[in-house]
Amino acid sequence: FLPMSDEELNDSSKGKEWRRIQFGLKFFHAIIQERRKFGPLGWNIRYEFNDSDLEASTTITHNMLELDGGIPWDTLLFVIGHINYGGRVTDDKDRICLLAVLEQYVTPKIVDPNYAFSVSGKYRCPPNSDVATVEGFREFVSTFPLSEAPEVFGMHENANITFMSQEAEKVLGVVLSIQPREAGGGGGKSPEETVTELVQRQEERLPVLLSDENAHADSFKIMEDTGLMSSLGTCLTQEYGRFNALLQRLMKTIKELQKAIKGIIVMTADLDDMFNAELNNMVPNIWTSGVGYPSLKPLASWFEDMILRVEFFRDWIDHGPPVSYWISAFYFPQGFNTSVLQGYSRANMIPVDALSFEFNIESTDDPEELEEPPEVGIYVHGLFMDGAAWDYEDMVICDQEVGTMYVKFPVVHFFPEQNKKPNPEKWAAPLYKTSVRAGTLSTTGHSTNYVLSLEVDTDETPN
Repeated sequence: FLPMSDEELNDSSKGKEWRRIQFGLKFFHAIIQERRKFGPLGWNIRYEFNDSDLEASTTITHNMLELDGGIPWDTLLFVIGHINYGGRVTDDKDRICLLAVLEQYVTPKIVDPNYAFSVSGKYRCPPNSDVATVEGFREFVSTFPLSEAPEVFGMHENANITFMSQEAEKVLGVVLSIQPREAGGGGGKSPEETVTELVQRQEERLPVLLSDENAHADSFKIMEDTGLMSSLGTCLTQEYGRFNALLQRLMKTIKELQKAIKGIIVMTADLDDMFNAELNNMVPNIWTSGVGYPSLKPLASWFEDMILRVEFFRDWIDHGPPVSYWISAFYFPQGFNTSVLQGYSRANMIPVDALSFEFNIESTDDPEELEEPPEVGIYVHGLFMDGAAWDYEDMVICDQEVGTMYVKFPVVHFFPEQNKKPNPEKWAAPLYKTSVRAGTLSTTGHSTNYVLSLEVDTDETPN
């Protein structure tokens, strides 16, 4: 309310509604700005909303209220949500979130004196909004808690834990980046000795390259009717080729770094970056650029995870298709999903673009409990929930427990369905490769980090 005057506040033929909607709009503007501090939990992409968005929305709202008849709520929602603010939003899921937040403030309920913006009731319009001056509005806002609770953003208490963890990681990242390489005076190992030991252990544990020489008959099955390899076989070929390229890069750079530390070859910029990354338990850029898969793990966890991924594909090659697929192991899970649809399309002579997945959530998160693969479709495991949990009693999505940041998602049965229509009673939960969620915008209109949306049951309104 800083740039607003009493004249502007009183300049409407629908004074009561204008005042409360004004407060709601400004509150909404503050909320979407502050949500950015929560990182991907707030917005997939950090948008630069500014005062011009609020000014345009205020002017349009004023003009709409001066028209004869009732307040056109749907029009206000569309213009403010899709055009004024939505014009900056490039991620489809962020647009859905923006409109869901806006509906809490541009709503007929806002003219009700008892309507609150949060569950606790702390955040609401001033009780004397019909007659309050601009200064009165400012004084009322000053009574809000100094440290806003996540509930005002429509978020869980764990969102604050995530925010504080992100801030701590930033500080520690800066500290690690500027620490000196020299060893202390306590007689400990030098950085060169530490890194040498690390890369030697990595070299010893590095998996051998994947090969199809002793492959199971079903892993790269040739279809009798077409003479072509099965769609999943083609996907497997592409995936193990990518992992072999990564393993070759690891082998080459680990050997080169050991030579560079000994002074046998020149320590290049890439090798120096790798040295610092090994020292700070970070994945070297030379391992991720061009040949790596998206991952947020520190080096120690990343290396263990890489070995497990390679062994998953080795087991698939040597022993045939698994009962359940570890979808998190794939470089390109979108391609894997398309392979499943394509296989069903060829078997049933249905156009692949008419197919999409229906989902059945199983009652376990352990794929070892599954005895055999499904007759149609596939089982998928390895998913985690960020910002939610799963209720195994009612088989619905629910709130997290406080302090539990990530929850294993149950095994999911993906089965193709022709001309499937979205179920309005289920919530479409977006699946991402990493919790960063943001990626580059692809030709599909989605982020490259986005895989698909799983329809799950919920006791809440799916909005």
